[in-house]
Amino acid sequence: MNLHYRVAHVAERLAEGDCGELGVRAEIRGDTVLLTGTVPSAGCREDILRVAREELADVPVRCDIVVAETTPPDHPEELT
Repeated sequence: MNLHYRVAHVAERLAEGDCGELGVRAEIRGDTVLLTGTVPSAGCREDILRVAREELADVPVRCDIVVAETTPPDHPEELT
């Protein structure tokens, strides 16, 4: 099956999944698929990796997904 089609299917599954993640991109880079973007939690990141590994089992997947920091600051910002 065409790798471009498989990567597009990964994007569809991510949009429809529990995370409903539209901010993650899956791009073909040579013989590797690169995942990039920002997600709200580590669990969401793991779900995305699981989906990508299921769909692209025979393709190396590199993950550059960042988990957003959503905790409030522990000290006030100092303005100078």
